[in-house]
Amino acid sequence: MARSSASPPTAPSGEIADLIRQVRLVELKTRRLVDSRFSGEYLSSFKGQGIEFAEVREYQRGDDVRSIDWNVTARLGGPFVKRYVEERELSVLLIVDMSGSDRWGTRSRLKSQLMAEVVTTLAMSASRNNDRVGMLIGTDRVESFVPPRKGRRHVLRLVRDLLACEPTNRATDLAPAISYAQRVLAHHALVFVFSDFQLGPTWERFSKAVAGLRARHDVIACHLTDPSDFELPNVGMLRATDPETGEEAVLDTSSPSVREGYRALIGADEEKGRRLFTKLGIDEIRLRTDQASGRALTSFFQRRERRARG
Repeated sequence: MARSSASPPTAPSGEIADLIRQVRLVELKTRRLVDSRFSGEYLSSFKGQGIEFAEVREYQRGDDVRSIDWNVTARLGGPFVKRYVEERELSVLLIVDMSGSDRWGTRSRLKSQLMAEVVTTLAMSASRNNDRVGMLIGTDRVESFVPPRKGRRHVLRLVRDLLACEPTNRATDLAPAISYAQRVLAHHALVFVFSDFQLGPTWERFSKAVAGLRARHDVIACHLTDPSDFELPNVGMLRATDPETGEEAVLDTSSPSVREGYRALIGADEEKGRRLFTKLGIDEIRLRTDQASGRALTSFFQRRERRARG
């Protein structure tokens, strides 16, 4: 059962103070990214979920005759048309993979720290544009869910919950979180899925679940990577621990066959992701722990805007 509590579990005062400092630091760092230009790119990249009535005005040459309001036309003795505008307000859901493989890194920050930065940036951008934002945290189960709401205080609550999250499980299976999102999202929504997408044997379940979600919603894959994901370092005998199962193994990293086997394993996940996202029309943002996230987000927004213009 997913948790959606109004406040985090009780913690010692020192831990609470440290958490507050972390929230403030993340907010201050991302605030520099969420300037007027960045928010403008967010606004122009994502369309609203429909149209809403604006006004009735006199018919002008070139107007679509199907927009004529016949009741007003008959009452006033001349042709009048209904004018509609795009409904800007969106519901945004941030699905966060908090499994073991997303909570480590070998460069300046962990994948989970990069994820917190980008989640905050997107949530603040959405809030600034008066969109509702929610968050769903998953491992191989739904760990917690906060329904979409508006406002800066709500965004800070999401950041707090993300930084304070201590998941019950550490294994990866995004299918339960994706399926849960499909059940709770009543209307068309913008869904960001944060993960390293190292899904192994759960790819088939994930593929079926995300295809169902994509059928009704705009889904964007936020792919978290670390340079060490793709290349096993040649450091001789290495004791490695699986961050999700806790199992240990000793690897001879000086062996070309061992390094090639590692590359093949990671490459298989990469190829499955590329094929699936292309097939379903899911946009992908690739985020690296050794690179600034702002550049990747800006590039993504610009691509979306160019495509929307046709």
